[in-house]
Amino acid sequence: MTRRALVRLAAAMSLPAFGQAPPDPFVCPMDRDVRQHGPGKCPRCGMKLVADLPAHRDYRLSVATTPRLLRPGVQAVLRFIIRHPQTGAVVRDFEFVHERIFHLFVVGDDLSFFAHEHPQQQPDGSFLLPLTLPNAGAYRVVADFFPAGGTPQFLTTTLFTAGASLRPKPVLTPDTAAKQMANLTVEMSTQPADPLAGQETLLFFRLKPADAIEQYLGAWGHMLVASDDLIDVIHDHPLYVDGVPPPDLKIPFPSQIQFNVIFPREANYRVWVQFQRKGVVNTAAFSVPAKALR
Repeated sequence: MTRRALVRLAAAMSLPAFGQAPPDPFVCPMDRDVRQHGPGKCPRCGMKLVADLPAHRDYRLSVATTPRLLRPGVQAVLRFIIRHPQTGAVVRDFEFVHERIFHLFVVGDDLSFFAHEHPQQQPDGSFLLPLTLPNAGAYRVVADFFPAGGTPQFLTTTLFTAGASLRPKPVLTPDTAAKQMANLTVEMSTQPADPLAGQETLLFFRLKPADAIEQYLGAWGHMLVASDDLIDVIHDHPLYVDGVPPPDLKIPFPSQIQFNVIFPREANYRVWVQFQRKGVVNTAAFSVPAKALR
């Protein structure tokens, strides 16, 4: 079959069958599996559902530091500029996602350092963030934002400090033991018990004590997953709270929070989760291996 015939066949297969309902036109920009026939808000992230979401294009992200040479243990200022993918113009207008217009994650190459920050926008459209990187090495920087008129962006770059050198990826041993944080104990379990790459894994986090759990940045929790080589990075939010979908939530304080994630390939992954209790943000780290499907 020729390539043109394949294109015609693919187009025909994409058309709805006679009498079949048309696809749902309103989609969540962040969670595209959430869709419905009319306008509304996403039950998962709270974003406004939109119709005719434009095709995804990666915006341009540049990072400059002051001083230019980053030194471990010394505060520097990171300056981010976001440009339109076609015009190159500095983007100044952004949608609020989880109460902020810019979420920034920084992860050290030994996976011992994690930061979730929110750079502040300046009059020229750039974003500034003071930050101290504790150790010599490479740091993966992940920018999460939603430019107005575009699509949600999840862009990465890498910063190096003075004294950084090439070194093997860290050895992560499985670690799902309970973590005692500032004012919260976080227990973790997975289903299946041995996650498979490319297959959906359910991650359950049980919080103790269960009283006074609060939403943090508009969600019951935030999760960042990074492979041990920092190639794959995932930012996610809870799918279920105490087994009840968020729209039906009637419980005062959730005690178990569920995330659904697909580990993209066979690797060891570091999982950071953040939950808020009594105004304190608790950050817990776990390690999960994902095996290939044999």
